[in-house]
Amino acid sequence: MAQFTRIEVAQAMKDTGMIPLFFHQDIELSKKVLKACYDGGARLMEFTARGDFAHEVFGELTKYAVAELPGMIMGVGSVTDSAAASLYMALGANFIVTPVLREDIAIACNRRKVLWSPGCGSLTEIARAEELGCEIVKLFPGDIYGPQFVKGIKGPQPWTSIMPTGGVSPTEENLKGWFDAGVTCVGMGSKLISKAIIANKDYKKLEQDVKHALNIIKSVR
Repeated sequence: MAQFTRIEVAQAMKDTGMIPLFFHQDIELSKKVLKACYDGGARLMEFTARGDFAHEVFGELTKYAVAELPGMIMGVGSVTDSAAASLYMALGANFIVTPVLREDIAIACNRRKVLWSPGCGSLTEIARAEELGCEIVKLFPGDIYGPQFVKGIKGPQPWTSIMPTGGVSPTEENLKGWFDAGVTCVGMGSKLISKAIIANKDYKKLEQDVKHALNIIKSVR
């Protein structure tokens, strides 16, 4: 069951401006990555559940966050149907992120008042997501659409909150482009939690990189 309301989750997304995205099948390694992100200032984590037995890893990570990382908001990405969404909410997911817009997931999440963020790629999809109660829309894949797409959406719909994932990197130039265009927050995966960091188990560097990215976001907003 979710530890945070969808209003609290949406506010944390807006306040911090960034959500790290991560998946690994090793539970202990995943805990260290999560703690490094937390120590760097991140207060949300999207666990991109793309592997076998991912729900088991997420369950352990959520228990760890509740016990050891106060204020850390755990969510799940790459969710493709309402059954998976329900499973992860039962394991404590505070938000659900999907690669596409699916109304069955919207219904399942809204029933439990859990924030959901569907991947959208057109104004029509975004408008439908908002009609279904979506607070923050995921723009995916972000590198295909870019900041100019966000500017285009914010023209007729200035109330729309957008979170791009894909094509977001922890550089001032990249982040300034997105936030100048009007995004609410960004999702950042391998450009932040790189293969090299994981291979070298360089959790201190990850902590520093997360802190640096959050500082950039504060400065460009």
